[in-house]
Amino acid sequence: MNTTPQRIAFKVNAKAERMIRKEHPWVFDQAIVKQSKAGAAGDLAIIYDQKSNKLLAIGLYDPYSPIRIKVLQFKQSAVINDEWFGAKIEAAFAQRQPLFQTDTNSYRLIYGENDGLPALIVDVYADVLVIKLYSTIWLPYLEKITALLMAVGQAKTVVLRLSRNVQKLKTDYQDGQILAGELEDENVIFREHGLRFVANVLKGHKTGYFLDHRHNRKRVGELAKGKRVLDVFSYAGGFSVHALAGGATSVLSVDISAQALELAKKNVRLNELEAKHETLAKDAFEAMKALANARQKFDLIIIDPPAFAKRESEVAGAIHSYKRLVKAILPLLAPNAILLMASCSSRVKADVFFEAVLEVIRSSGRSSQELERTFHDVDHPIGFAEGAYLKSVYLVFFLITTSN
Repeated sequence: MNTTPQRIAFKVNAKAERMIRKEHPWVFDQAIVKQSKAGAAGDLAIIYDQKSNKLLAIGLYDPYSPIRIKVLQFKQSAVINDEWFGAKIEAAFAQRQPLFQTDTNSYRLIYGENDGLPALIVDVYADVLVIKLYSTIWLPYLEKITALLMAVGQAKTVVLRLSRNVQKLKTDYQDGQILAGELEDENVIFREHGLRFVANVLKGHKTGYFLDHRHNRKRVGELAKGKRVLDVFSYAGGFSVHALAGGATSVLSVDISAQALELAKKNVRLNELEAKHETLAKDAFEAMKALANARQKFDLIIIDPPAFAKRESEVAGAIHSYKRLVKAILPLLAPNAILLMASCSSRVKADVFFEAVLEVIRSSGRSSQELERTFHDVDHPIGFAEGAYLKSVYLVFFLITTSN
């Protein structure tokens, strides 16, 4: 591991220069036309303009990734030290202030490139802070930023999570390693708008829980009173818990993973809401078909599928899957039912996603009205185009007018 990062001078091609001037934080390996010396992960990459030799940006060098330089600083020179990192972390914390006015003690403190700290994710669950690294560029700085993050996030314990790619590189660190403090229980209980949830910070997906839908979960709770609710791709039951707490008459959580549904049940029990909750461990399409055959109807349906498109070649298939989901859900909608349809595929642009959903509804002959569209919550700011992934639409349906 490189403990003393060195400075390396770079020049890049014209296209990359244009992107850097637009403050895009990625420089790909093919864009590099000159490099002063070989480097290790975390070395400081100083990028200069080809013609005038003026400073364009400062970033961190990553020899193991096609994104060879992750940019930290644009246009102006800076000393990348404790003070610089501290200012970035403080700025991110200040941006999350609206959340701290609610009964919520879980939030994303650092959202990678969007907070100016590429390939670094930091989530807080009560007094446990989880650092997730998507690149080894942060290892030379890990001890320093851990102390800074603890101070700002008021954390007692810090857990390190590593992406699969980082784990493959066999560093001195392990996924699930405790960097500071003690972890009494890997299942950490936290609050979200007054409700209790559990995050497994050692083995759970990502950092232990999906925080990005917080606003939508709250909104579902506000819409759920007196309604029969279907939560498809429910995972840990975040939407289900908020719906039950909001006064739903019943909630059915559907997920292909029985293990995920056990977590959903646990979250429901944490809030003493289990009386009106049922689960169904089944593929989403098979479950919706079975419910339609049983002539089941619901007043509020949430469809929050996983990312169908992780690369450009999968976009067409993802759009097809979204359309299939909408088509499959139509027979389950009661008169005046509300549908929340969401996408977390960054490759599928928002306008394309919304049009795909509405196209199926129009062709079905169903009459619907769009209530609202939502995007990222405040702790998931969008700093560049690729940072935008979450989009959701709420639709209310009326009686069938025609049938195709």
